[in-house]
Amino acid sequence: MSTSYPPAERLDLVEDLHGHAVADPYRWLEDPDDPRTVAWSTAQDELARAALDALPGRERLEERLRSYLSAGSISVPLWRAGRAFFSRRLPGEEHAVVHVREGGVERPLLDPIALDPTGLTTLDTWVPDLEGTKIAYQVSTGGDEQSVLYVLDVATGELVEGPIDRCRYSSVAWLPGGEEFFYVRKVANGEVPEGEEDFHRRVWRHRVGSTEDVLVEAPGLYEDHTYYGVRVSRDGVWLVVSANVGTARRDSVWVGPVGGALVPVLTQADDVQATCWVERDGRLYIHTTDGAPRWRLAVADPASPRRSEWRDLVPEDPGSVLQGVRWLDTAEPRLVLARSRHAVAELALHALDGTPAGEIPLPGRGSLTGLTVADRDTPEQRGKVWIGWTDLVTPPQVHRFEHGETVLEATAPGQVELPAVRSELREFSSRDGTVVRMFVVTPDSDGPFPTLVTGYGGFSLAREPSYTSSALAWVASGGAYALVGLRGGSEEGEAWHLAGNRANKQNVFDDLHAATETLLKDTATRVAIQGGSNGGLLVGAALTQRPELYAAVGCSAPLLDMVRYERFSLGRTWNDEYGTADDPEELGWLLGYSPYHHVREGVAYPPTLFTVFDSDSRVDPLHARKMCAALQHATTAPVRQSPVLLRRETDVGHGARSISRTVALSVDTVSFLAFHTGLEIS
Repeated sequence: MSTSYPPAERLDLVEDLHGHAVADPYRWLEDPDDPRTVAWSTAQDELARAALDALPGRERLEERLRSYLSAGSISVPLWRAGRAFFSRRLPGEEHAVVHVREGGVERPLLDPIALDPTGLTTLDTWVPDLEGTKIAYQVSTGGDEQSVLYVLDVATGELVEGPIDRCRYSSVAWLPGGEEFFYVRKVANGEVPEGEEDFHRRVWRHRVGSTEDVLVEAPGLYEDHTYYGVRVSRDGVWLVVSANVGTARRDSVWVGPVGGALVPVLTQADDVQATCWVERDGRLYIHTTDGAPRWRLAVADPASPRRSEWRDLVPEDPGSVLQGVRWLDTAEPRLVLARSRHAVAELALHALDGTPAGEIPLPGRGSLTGLTVADRDTPEQRGKVWIGWTDLVTPPQVHRFEHGETVLEATAPGQVELPAVRSELREFSSRDGTVVRMFVVTPDSDGPFPTLVTGYGGFSLAREPSYTSSALAWVASGGAYALVGLRGGSEEGEAWHLAGNRANKQNVFDDLHAATETLLKDTATRVAIQGGSNGGLLVGAALTQRPELYAAVGCSAPLLDMVRYERFSLGRTWNDEYGTADDPEELGWLLGYSPYHHVREGVAYPPTLFTVFDSDSRVDPLHARKMCAALQHATTAPVRQSPVLLRRETDVGHGARSISRTVALSVDTVSFLAFHTGLEIS
């Protein structure tokens, strides 16, 4: 391994932004085609590969990771007229395969490897029609997440529709009969200024086999909104369209008869979240934060759906977060309510008038991977609930609830020998006294241990306890693992989210610092931190704010230049979460923690591994390039003892990837963090 870093020109570039002198010495690294960027990236590839390949324990770690991933996966069944659709990944398979089961006989239906033997094609989403005769699915290639839509005949396996391009982030809602569906599509090139296509979509009604779609229109529907969702009632009478501006946690909603006029129910000005649908009893159900930051359930007449007409059905529970609702078709219909209490899943039954009607037992302290019920055209399965389940040490399972009992129906198909561990849900106090929680897994022995800490803390997304091969590989090697429920997520509802975004973003980093300090008192010898995407921003801010606290850092697909993040990829859709540099006050928030702008010369920064993906269409790799150059220039730590590395992949993106690519990335990341925290992989 080299004893010096590849040279990187430092520009004397300082801009005055709302009275702030903002330096940007590595702006040239924003351009991936600049010859300087190409040469620098190639040199970083060589440096990273030499350093990572020399790490000890790599073969044993790869063996362990493959073993844990060989558990495979299994999803809950989605029932359509007596057919059960589900996904399963067998040991050795690169991707999960969608199967259909009917009369006890099952067969593969959608196999990404059959579509593309290279493994670079991923299945983004799939949904069968109500009759189970057709299935709409979307695929992406090379990590671009652009989602091309096709329709497959379930009986014959033949394509009956597609490709329909520009379907990124499109939901699909079938009409009864399987001949038509509603879907969402980005506008075509030329309909908006070049480069704006990702921010403009339209809702269409499509007849299978037709080339002429019908545009869905409603007052204000296409004014400023970025993303859309569509739902159709099971009888095909009612259409619900939702829309959002970027990732803002506010919903605009329209309801109306299929083919008729849509009535605005919510707008962005209402500043609430709401998922709406028309159920089998003909009522409009509203799962919402309106007056309830932990969510409540309301109902209304779909013919009179305005907010003033909503009636409370299940009020907010101050101790848990209402996550979802399913209709259970029994002699006396019930509602199945999925809740989360401190990120731990719960299920409860309620009568149609909202009164509690019992609990659904769950296997332990874990999280849901899915929740389905049989449709009305599957009478032999009537009254049953299928529960996708996992926890920190349990590969995905499917449980079935019927006759008051929860029984195990299916497990992940592979046999895995898991390490003996101890796990607990711990509380600690953050800097401002707020109680924060974290799941901690340790070997079944006395510590302290080298400890890996991770979290997310943004966009109202909760980090729930689930089976993670890299975490188990770390614990099996003798380390401890901690998953922290940071503010900015939804672990404690929308108020928890708002306490960690925009002007409050520093709370997220303070929570991580406090978690690390707590662990160092009684559990950890040294702490490595790991995060990706918004979690990459988390660990990037942490290493610049408290470099002495962390022994090593794994920073994947990160946001790091928070002054210019809106200018690239999907960045501008996130300004409701972070703020915008165009506003003087909000620029102040961003400059308060922006990792790239807080790199200081003369500091011994901890060993840091940036991992980026050139096909990433969400977070541009430029963030990691600029931050890597800045840290390599500034740090006083020797390259060999405390390296700053950039690991790059060229044909995968931000999201799904094959198992082989997952293992390769995990081997590099975990072995790097283990070596620099003193964890011996054996």
